[in-house]
Amino acid sequence: MLIVKNLSFSYNKALVLNDISFQLKPGEILAVIGESGSGKSTLLKLLYGEYDLNQGHMFWKDQEILGPKYNLITGPEYMKYVAQEFDLMPFTTVAENIGAFLSNFYPEEKENRIRELLEVVELTEHSQTKVKHLSGGQKQRVALAKALAKQPEILLLDEPFSHIDNFKKQSLRRSLFRFLKKENITCIVATHDKDDVMSYAQTMIVLENTKVIANNTPEALYNNPINPLVASFFGEFNTIENEIIYAHQLQVVKQSNLKVTVEHSYYKGTHYLIAADYNDKTLFFEHPSRLKKNSTLFLTINR
Repeated sequence: MLIVKNLSFSYNKALVLNDISFQLKPGEILAVIGESGSGKSTLLKLLYGEYDLNQGHMFWKDQEILGPKYNLITGPEYMKYVAQEFDLMPFTTVAENIGAFLSNFYPEEKENRIRELLEVVELTEHSQTKVKHLSGGQKQRVALAKALAKQPEILLLDEPFSHIDNFKKQSLRRSLFRFLKKENITCIVATHDKDDVMSYAQTMIVLENTKVIANNTPEALYNNPINPLVASFFGEFNTIENEIIYAHQLQVVKQSNLKVTVEHSYYKGTHYLIAADYNDKTLFFEHPSRLKKNSTLFLTINR
């Protein structure tokens, strides 16, 4: 089990993370969300042993994770960290990058492992392409495969799909998290995109003002967002009488106390997102068709 207990850390006396605690079982996936600058990347770097803690402790299976004061080489053997900057060898092939740290004493096993990981990150056809010729998204996929090559027990991912084209993201996410589950690899994902983790994470923590303000399943946080920050991660929302209401929870009816005037209709493919004025405040709701600007209608909350 991964245990993080009362972790605190400062950059140049500026507190970044304060009294952070959570636990994660082997094979589980944890999502870390929060605004830019909330400490998501810093938390991953601390877990990887890049910095020393101000206070607190981190353990993996009774082994304490320690920083550079105690280790000449950053990162425990059982852990891999995929940062937003890719640590790749540009003048060698994709296959050579993935197999860089695999033993040459077992060439058949090495080749099979490389082939398996090429399939996971959907780069089989580029196995002999030199990394310098790849796109940013392809390089990100190589970095993921390289991190998985030696079967880590823990994988730390910082915005792991940020460079990848939208048409590739969905299948890659499914392939990667399916592989992690099969291999029983514990994974922590720092992201700002709900689609990266919502279908895959068992637990989600939210960072705000140096602290963990929420720690629960994605379903629980979605259904009961404790504040606008949490709600914003899941989509468009409104605050009506101090209650958070998602755009899809507002429905047009013939008559109600919620009278609005249409300002704009945004096409979203499966629906339109309607912006409407309500007591000099903009509300958002979903509707199957475009609505006429300045038209008046009534809404009800459909939970």
